[in-house]
Amino acid sequence: MTRSVRLVALGLLLSVVAVACRSNGATDATRGGPTTRLARILPSAHEDVPSGLDNPTAEGLPKPTIDPSALRPGGPGPDGIPAVDAPRFQRADHVSWLNDREPVLSLELKGQTRAYPVQILLWHEIVNDTVVGIPVAVSYCPLCNSALAFDRRLGGRVLDFGVSGLLYNSDLVMFDRQTRSLWPQLAGRAAAGVLTGKELAAFPVQTVSWGEWRRAHPHDWVLSRDTGNRRSYGTNPYPGYDDTQSRPFLFDGKVDGRLTAKTRVVGIATDTSAVAIPHDVLRRRRVIEPRISGTQLVVWFQRGTTSALDTASVAAGRDVGATGVFDPTVDGRRLHFDPIAGGFRDRETRTIWNVLGNAVQGPLAGRSLAAVAHVDSFWFAWAAFRPATMVIDD
Repeated sequence: MTRSVRLVALGLLLSVVAVACRSNGATDATRGGPTTRLARILPSAHEDVPSGLDNPTAEGLPKPTIDPSALRPGGPGPDGIPAVDAPRFQRADHVSWLNDREPVLSLELKGQTRAYPVQILLWHEIVNDTVVGIPVAVSYCPLCNSALAFDRRLGGRVLDFGVSGLLYNSDLVMFDRQTRSLWPQLAGRAAAGVLTGKELAAFPVQTVSWGEWRRAHPHDWVLSRDTGNRRSYGTNPYPGYDDTQSRPFLFDGKVDGRLTAKTRVVGIATDTSAVAIPHDVLRRRRVIEPRISGTQLVVWFQRGTTSALDTASVAAGRDVGATGVFDPTVDGRRLHFDPIAGGFRDRETRTIWNVLGNAVQGPLAGRSLAAVAHVDSFWFAWAAFRPATMVIDD
C-alpha cells in the first residue's frame, strides 16, 4: 500500500470515528459564532421500493448502467460520512475563521450567491441546501477533487442525498434517501436503483479563494462550521493526496496516458463533446477561448487559491489557482479578454473583471458574465467518465 493510499484510508477512518462526536450548540468560537438557519424545502418521504444501495441487481429494479462489481467500499458505510442536511450560515463580513487564500465553492442562483468552504466539504462531501426556493445538493469529492451542484427536484420528488460509502472510478457515489438509488457524482445520473438512468440538472459551481469571494460578496451567506458534528475543520484528512505522481485511491481503471493521473484539469462537457484543459496550460496563458459544440466560451485562470489536498492545513496548501468558464457575450456583443494583475480586461470596453465573472471597474461595472457549468478535477476521473474527451494542451 502506498503512502498516499494509507493516508486516504486513515482519513476515511477518522471521518467515521468523528461521527460519534456531536454538538447541538448554535454558537461556538471554534465554529465562528452565531449562525442562521435559512428557509429550506423539506425532502419528499422515503419510498417503499427495492434499494439500489443495498442490492443494485435486486428483483424489480432496472438493469444498472454500470457494472455493480466496479463499486468499491471506501471505508465508511452509508451516511458514515454525514451530509450536511440542515445547513446554517453566516454573513461573509462576520466570518473570521477562513484564510483569504483557502478555497470555497461559489454557487449563484437567481441573483443570490452562497459560499461553501472546502474545509467543511472535506468532512461532509454533500450539503442539502435550498437557495431562493430551489432545493440544491452541493457536492465535493476529495478523491477526484471535483465539485458539482445539482437540482434536487426530479419527477415530482424533492430528493435529499447522502454519502453511500461506495466509490466508482474513485468518485463519490451519492444515494438519494427517497429511493436509495445510486448516483456517481461526476455522472450526475442514477446508475442503480429505481431511478436508474434519470439525470439531475447541474448548476455552475466555481472554486475560488475566500478573499476573492468575500470582496465580491461581503454581505452574502457562507456555510457555517455549525454543522451539528465536531470535525477538525481547517485540517485536511488527505495530506499529500494531490501529488501528481501518486496513484488514485481505489481506482481500478487504466489512466489515460495523455496526462498524469492527478493532473488538474478544467472539464467542460456538452451533449455531444467533452474538453479538458490542464491547469498548467491555463496557468501559462490565463485566458483561453475555446469553441465547444458550436458555442464560444472563455476560460480564465487566476492565481491565489490554495490546494485543500496538499498539506495537513487547508490554508497552507500550495497555490493551485482558480478557474472560471463563461459565455463571453454581453447584450449580444462578444467580448475578448486579456489577463491583467488581479483580474481580466475586455478589449472592447476596457472594463475590468474578476475571476467570478463580475465587472468591477469600467463602463460595464455591475454586470456579470453568464457562468458555464464546468468541473475542476483530477484528469484520471474526468477521463474515466468521459474517455472521448479532447485535451487542449497548447
